[in-house]
Amino acid sequence: MSVSTAPETDRDLSTQTFSAPDIPWDLLVWNDPVNLMSYVSYVFQSYFGYSEAKAAQLMLQVHTEGKSAVAHGSKEKMEAHAVAMHGFGLWATVQKGDGRG
Repeated sequence: MSVSTAPETDRDLSTQTFSAPDIPWDLLVWNDPVNLMSYVSYVFQSYFGYSEAKAAQLMLQVHTEGKSAVAHGSKEKMEAHAVAMHGFGLWATVQKGDGRG
């Protein structure tokens, strides 16, 4: 009598799919007509601990391109960062990253 192992293989594959690490998420900060560029740079320095140069680079990307991915990581961490950015009065959203993080 022959026993098929295909169902076990199928179950193993689906388990691997669910347990695979999720791709990184991005925190996007968007340009707005309210906040000064110096304030946005200050927030990036004080909250994320970015250097003055990195904070200025990200702030300029927000200003010139309309948005910037300022942090990358787990969905939960990026959502917490978005809440923090809202607390500073910045417009921030979370989206699935492209894996280049």
